[in-house]
Amino acid sequence: MDITKQNYYWWNKWSGAAVIILIVIAVPVFTIFFKIFEPPGNSWKHLSENLLAGYFLDTILLLFGVAFFTFLIGVTTAWLVSNYDFPGRRYFEWLLILPLGFPGYIMAYTYTGMLDYAGPIQSFLRNTLDIQVTGSLLDIMNLPGAIFILSITLFPYVFVISRSSFLQQSKTLQEASALLGSSRWRTFQKVALPLARPAIVGGIALASMEVLNDYGTVKYFGVNTFTTGIFRAWFSMGDATTAIYLSAILMLFVFTILYLESLQRGNRQFGNANSLTKPLERVHINWQKKAVFTTFCTVLFLISFLIPLIQIIYWVILTYEKVINYDFFLLIFRSFSLAAGTGVGVVILSIVLLYALRLSPFKWMKNVTKIATLGYAIPGAVIAVGIMVPLLGFDKWVTGIISPGNIRLLLSRTLFGLVFAYIVRFMAVGYNPIDSGFQKIGIHINEASRLLGKGSTKTLWKIDLPLIKPSLFSGILLVFVDVLKELPLTLILRPFNYHTLATKAFDMATNEMIAESANAALIIILTGIIPIIFLNRMIRRKEA
Repeated sequence: MDITKQNYYWWNKWSGAAVIILIVIAVPVFTIFFKIFEPPGNSWKHLSENLLAGYFLDTILLLFGVAFFTFLIGVTTAWLVSNYDFPGRRYFEWLLILPLGFPGYIMAYTYTGMLDYAGPIQSFLRNTLDIQVTGSLLDIMNLPGAIFILSITLFPYVFVISRSSFLQQSKTLQEASALLGSSRWRTFQKVALPLARPAIVGGIALASMEVLNDYGTVKYFGVNTFTTGIFRAWFSMGDATTAIYLSAILMLFVFTILYLESLQRGNRQFGNANSLTKPLERVHINWQKKAVFTTFCTVLFLISFLIPLIQIIYWVILTYEKVINYDFFLLIFRSFSLAAGTGVGVVILSIVLLYALRLSPFKWMKNVTKIATLGYAIPGAVIAVGIMVPLLGFDKWVTGIISPGNIRLLLSRTLFGLVFAYIVRFMAVGYNPIDSGFQKIGIHINEASRLLGKGSTKTLWKIDLPLIKPSLFSGILLVFVDVLKELPLTLILRPFNYHTLATKAFDMATNEMIAESANAALIIILTGIIPIIFLNRMIRRKEA
């Protein structure tokens, strides 16, 4: 067999594997699509007449509120640290990314605990200043409170992407604007902001996806979104079809956001036409402005990360003796094993998809890999319902053949279903760093290996994988952290009485054991900080 035929054979083999992966990963979408054509469940009429309008209103208000504040905070801080020289700027470049390691539901419990009657603020007012406050000091368990919590945890999405865009803009453009008599504010408004618009909208879209995926915050604050509606239909009403209908509407929100983000970007390019660009130089300002900028960034960091973290550490000190025991270490082992196993699975499947794209002569293979990574845009509750329904159907079919009248759970509510859902949801998280690694080593080294008579599998194992080890590690790490924080998907698909760190923290907090929940929460937060450190290093290298 000559090399051309041998290559074509292997290309088809890798392509076939990629198509199979796509079909499996697309199971939740197929389930939602086909099930919406079935008649509605018994509770759909009640839900559509009494609750559906509220789901729409709260979801839209939450989306717009968080989008507005993440834009305001993220763009403002990104512009300040990118363009001005003030005390603490180099620290705020990475300190303002740290709130990403704080899951929204943990931030919600922490602020609620700090502001309630027995919290540190009211205790200080009563015991030290003799000020009596009836009830909660500030009621945040409502829609505005949910917007506040999600905004201070998600604004780093906009901050990171906007800062990267501002750093890549040329100083020449700003000098030209200044020569035309524009002030710094007008230059920002008319030059820098339009150039960064695609990046900013992309960051807001990411934050919006997280808002639609959130369950812990909105559930705890009593905000009725489509995610809480899916849980209510599935667990309280026991109506799978109604849950499917709500999932389909939620997916419509997701695809609308993706379409609008793509539409605003279009085919237009926002960049510098001249390749001979001058890097931005930070502006030296007077001490009054330095004080204002430093104070603003400091207060934001305190509110969005440091104060809640100190409160959690304080609760851990108070409760660790009765919480940390053998069962707690078993909980950590289960959570870490589940997250690591999912990370490895995602990386293996990503390698297959990317190698198929790398070697395949078929142009449509690029679309296959893109579709396979769309799971990150779909809320966890939707993926969970889209997987649980076919798994339950499979269990009924198999046990109906083996033991009629005695239905057993073979795949549903098992670790298999849970890991499967994690892989669908976080495929893009592991795929992107590995894709970047493959692009860096290029295709020529593969061609040289094939000309020397080595097969594609041996070339992958002996040459490609050793060269992209850092990318493989990054993919596993990012998936590991995301799985550790994931809540809605885990709550629906986990086996009975099976807890992860996220579900344990959620259960304790909802059972008014907020201080005890801090032990699991602290591990999630500290683990979530690790990829943020890597992210900041990558941005710093890019800036250099």
